[in-house]
Amino acid sequence: MKFHHISLFLLSIALVLSNSYGLPVPGKVLNVPPEALLSTGHYHTTCPAAEGIVSQKVAAWVKKDPTLAPSIIRLHFHDCAIRGCDASILLNHKGSERNAYESRTLRGFQMIDGVKAEIERRCPRTVSCADILTAAARDATILAGGPFWEVPFGRKDGKISLAKEASLVPQGHENITALLQFFQKRGLDMLDLVTLSGSHTIGRSTCFSFADRLYNFSGTGKPDPSLNVYYLKLLRKRCQGVLDLVHLDVITPRKFDTTYYTNLVRKVGLLSTDQSLFSDARTAPFVEAFATQPFLFTSQFAVSMVKLGNVQVMTRPNEGEIRVNCNFINRV
Repeated sequence: MKFHHISLFLLSIALVLSNSYGLPVPGKVLNVPPEALLSTGHYHTTCPAAEGIVSQKVAAWVKKDPTLAPSIIRLHFHDCAIRGCDASILLNHKGSERNAYESRTLRGFQMIDGVKAEIERRCPRTVSCADILTAAARDATILAGGPFWEVPFGRKDGKISLAKEASLVPQGHENITALLQFFQKRGLDMLDLVTLSGSHTIGRSTCFSFADRLYNFSGTGKPDPSLNVYYLKLLRKRCQGVLDLVHLDVITPRKFDTTYYTNLVRKVGLLSTDQSLFSDARTAPFVEAFATQPFLFTSQFAVSMVKLGNVQVMTRPNEGEIRVNCNFINRV
């Protein structure tokens, strides 16, 4: 009987600690959503240097090549868009997402490999590739002039990556309804759609992604009527081939700011998915708000990036693995 009372006392202490410090409650872990098991302090004892290593390595790479900042943010989005944020985009084998036609312009793999190698040297088999990519996207945003946010950690790496699933990621020509459905299936809403699209304030796109807007929009044989005439002429000059690159933000292409949204108001959004955010009555109010209130955008961008990083994560003991090499699943 005495043992029973002691057990109840210890359980009550565990519940108090759980409620106070966010520790998992015994018996209730399986009842919470997987993202609830993520924690900003996940590596504080097992690999306290992890975030610092990511930050230093990303800064060194971006200093040498500033175009890698938007590429890493994009790589993170492509990862989370398929099977959740599980580093499936990093798996490098025949028939993987990474080797799909739709992934041909993705960059930043070497950077992530470099970060992983250093972390493995310091903390073997401890930090997942999914967590590294999520933190790298945050640090890349900061280096480009964007906001800081705390990244919760504890994601596991997935073991499955299929090339055919890469086509599910928006390609730049979908309508707003299709984009909303894509986001909603991943636990993201309309505000997240408009906010995360704002990452196009930096980076470049191939002419292939918007070529139909220049000459044969929706099979009409005419250019997209929502495209500013002077911008249309400029793009036709810039796009001599489908793989030529054009800045997503024609005004301040290397600065993380709200010019992306003012561009949409002026009909100089590059992708049809960008411009349609202002053309559609459901999303236009958010565009107008961000265009006139920069702080509103940067603060919401941090919130939406945390939500993106939480999409369909694997956090339970029986899920996924911690890859030793981000390119391959671990050998048994």
